[in-house]
Amino acid sequence: MNKHDSPKVNNLLKSENNRIVVSGGSGFIGSNLCDSLITKGHEVICVDNFFSGRKRNIAHLLDNPNFELIRHDITFPLYLEADRIYHLACPASPVYYSHDPVQTIKTNVHGSINFLGLAKRLRATIFLASTSEVYGDPDEHPQSESYWGNVNPIGPRSCYDEGKRCAETLFFDYHRQHGLNIKVARIFNTYGPRMRADDGRVVSNFVVQALLNEDITIYGDGSQTRSFCYIDDMILAMTRLMESEDGFVGPVNLGNPKEISVLELAGNIIELTNSKSKLIYKELPLNDPQRRQPDIALARNTLLWEPATPISEGLEKTIAYFEEVLF
Repeated sequence: MNKHDSPKVNNLLKSENNRIVVSGGSGFIGSNLCDSLITKGHEVICVDNFFSGRKRNIAHLLDNPNFELIRHDITFPLYLEADRIYHLACPASPVYYSHDPVQTIKTNVHGSINFLGLAKRLRATIFLASTSEVYGDPDEHPQSESYWGNVNPIGPRSCYDEGKRCAETLFFDYHRQHGLNIKVARIFNTYGPRMRADDGRVVSNFVVQALLNEDITIYGDGSQTRSFCYIDDMILAMTRLMESEDGFVGPVNLGNPKEISVLELAGNIIELTNSKSKLIYKELPLNDPQRRQPDIALARNTLLWEPATPISEGLEKTIAYFEEVLF
């Protein structure tokens, strides 16, 4: 993080409408982003190969004249016209990225090269949805953007962790070498409607198990912590970063700094669902982070943003969504 990379935002609410590409636009975060952009009057081109995204997430947008869907694998080049690009495409849950780790790292590397090349040709601002996973199992707590991380480069998670780290490298090299205007966000645990029931993430796992009155699976002793940000807060942060002045490129931590243990999360979900589920304990997966909490001072000061949704409110909305899709 360079000192000159932290200017105050003076242009958070640009009013002009744009043609915006969203790679991974049918996924959990991507589809919610598409909704937000359409609501603001932008034209949106959603690009997805539906490996982990779902058509149902964007089905309500298909008849909108400002929305276009392109089925495409971003490891191959794509030629279109746009003013801005949100690059989100990549399976983000261990269940999906470990299913085909080679394709996961190709998506992060080849996909980023293809979209950076597109942005270079168009002279378009391009946003990277990086991840808190670049910090690995952190030795620094909470994690600030200046921390270089503690990542196992050859472990089972490295296709995603190192893939995103390489994507960040590519973005900054294009910025330095070609003057490309980039925006890099490190997204921490996000939850809410349109999560997949089978994605293996802790919130969706616990909610589905609780609603079905199945045993809730705790990996390790449950003392490991996460910081959960509701999807609406995350979308606001992402769009504010995209609309920030050109000199501000990031990386920026986007997430909820309020830390909660996995065991406490399970208890909250059992209470909110009136579930009869019992807790069972299994071995902690290799390289699973013990603590994860963002330092969001940069986002607060520069984007004038911090999460506003209490976890109880966010969980209630998430539970209501899963009740609708499960029953």
